[in-house]
Amino acid sequence: METSTEGAARPDSSPAAAEEAPGPAGTVTAVGTVADTRTAAEAAAETAAVSDLVTGTAAMAPASLSPSRASDFMQCPLLYRFRVIDRLPEKPSEAATRGTLVHAVLERLFDAPAAERTPPRAKSLIPGQWDRLRETRPEVVELFADDPQGERLARWLGEAEELVERWFSLEDPSRLEPAERELFVETELESGLRLRGIIDRVDVAPTGEVRIVDYKTGKAPRPEYSEGALFQMKFYALVVWRLKNVIPRRLQLVYLGSGQVLTYDPVLADLERVERKLLALWEAIRLATETGDWRPRPTKLCGWCDHQAHCPEFGGTPPPYPLPVRPAPGEGG
Repeated sequence: METSTEGAARPDSSPAAAEEAPGPAGTVTAVGTVADTRTAAEAAAETAAVSDLVTGTAAMAPASLSPSRASDFMQCPLLYRFRVIDRLPEKPSEAATRGTLVHAVLERLFDAPAAERTPPRAKSLIPGQWDRLRETRPEVVELFADDPQGERLARWLGEAEELVERWFSLEDPSRLEPAERELFVETELESGLRLRGIIDRVDVAPTGEVRIVDYKTGKAPRPEYSEGALFQMKFYALVVWRLKNVIPRRLQLVYLGSGQVLTYDPVLADLERVERKLLALWEAIRLATETGDWRPRPTKLCGWCDHQAHCPEFGGTPPPYPLPVRPAPGEGG
């Protein structure tokens, strides 16, 4: 469930704090298959995680890796530091919040009997899910604080309806019975690296073959960038393989923004490569954590970053590093 191609990682699927929060290793947990399945502890943890991302909280060293945070480090090590270690607050965006809303609607639609999973039924869920989102994440109300007549909100909700309706041209929910929705998965590799994430949907065929599905509310990438888009899905496949000793038969990205479906059928060699990549990535994160050497990596995405005021590339200064440091190899006596 991880990142939306429209904006930052969406908080239902994966706020930084939620993904990095400690938990028992080697678990597969349905997080919200139906509204009442979460324990009080799970609900409290989710609320606290969202609060951490919005308001900031005490710094701590990274303890696990998720697809979103791995992508952050590959995009810009300093961004990773701001999100995971400093936990600087980030403003909600219309695009990311719309992604959260659409994901909630698609998840809840499967509560209805198969014959009732229709476009009108799905769109009718939007107002209630928007109300629920405002209750659980009050900061999203700020998005439309300057819209007293509600015109911009109405347009935004209409765009969410369009995305939900487009889904029906890509998949037929009346013929789907997901094994899991919003599935929290976590495993610890032999190296000690803990991997975790939340999968939008898991389908299991009568023959036992597994399909991992992720919804994206943005547009599909051009073919030359598809490998980057599939990184998240291969990450999930690796976790499932390590947990269940089962290689998913298919990885499927459903792009609601452009009405496209991207699929990939992984093999063992794919997952082994991803594991090696993650181990190397974690070693780089460990070294940066210990030395405090988090360097910015300027790209065109910098224009969307909430942390320009703290970034040297924009004349800013990062906050004082909150963790103990040791000299980098080759430095000091």
